[in-house]
Amino acid sequence: MKQALIDIGSNSMRLTVYELGNDDFKVLFKQKYMAGLAGYVEDGRLTGPGILKACSGLSEFRNTLNSLGIQNTKVFATASLRNISNTEETVHFIEGATGYPIEVISGREEAALGYYGAMLDHDISDGAYIDIGGASTEVVTYSNGNLEHSASFPVGSLYLFKNCVKKILPGLGSFDRMEKELHLRIDEEGNFPFTHKEKILCTGGTSRALMKTARNYFNLSSDCNSMSREQLEEICAFFVKGRTPVRDLILKTEPERIHTLIPGTMILQHVVERLDADEIVIGKYGVREGYLCQRLMHQK
Repeated sequence: MKQALIDIGSNSMRLTVYELGNDDFKVLFKQKYMAGLAGYVEDGRLTGPGILKACSGLSEFRNTLNSLGIQNTKVFATASLRNISNTEETVHFIEGATGYPIEVISGREEAALGYYGAMLDHDISDGAYIDIGGASTEVVTYSNGNLEHSASFPVGSLYLFKNCVKKILPGLGSFDRMEKELHLRIDEEGNFPFTHKEKILCTGGTSRALMKTARNYFNLSSDCNSMSREQLEEICAFFVKGRTPVRDLILKTEPERIHTLIPGTMILQHVVERLDADEIVIGKYGVREGYLCQRLMHQK
């Protein structure tokens, strides 16, 4: 059976089509729509243009699914619709305009589902999981394969860009503002309930974009999916220097994330420092696969 999943994120909306077996799945097709919904939030509310942007993305996905003859579709939203004050009316409008029922999952649900999805492709029994989104960051720690702590922090790559960066690429003042915001949103508000972990497993568009950029910067092999803490710190130092080399590197590797890659990398570096981690591994699966297996395939 073919099953489509649509994830309404704060930075991007993603459609993934799966072929479901008895106890496994295969990814058949992926499509991305860069909605940037976090950029349409004003005074805590998603504005009319932002709501229409989400509708436009769902309509584009519907056209794709209709052309493929796929009817089984589930839609869920994360911080994009969770962390706004007009969630109920926004969901009601989008559902009426598109015909898609939308499930808004909580931060802790997102963290747990993301962790479950990430573990489908990795056998790491002790460590931490992090998913950096546009408006929130989910962190999970686990030991002996069991979840220890999970938390969702109200700060993401697009959130940092919108609130701390004045131009496309951040200057020194922007980096200072981002560091203060990370301290406020993660260290103080979240009361970071985690202990030291040597290895961090990362999923999400920011992590994949950073890994692609790191491969280019360090001349790593195309199948490399991990970096050391020292490499992360080196590429962060390179980003802080700014100017033309930074712009050219991002434009060459991830041009559509030129405004959010550096803020997202700052979030990752902040969490890595707090966990005193040594290695960062980029995972293939995340919250969508966790949702697929636990909510639709009922795997435990």
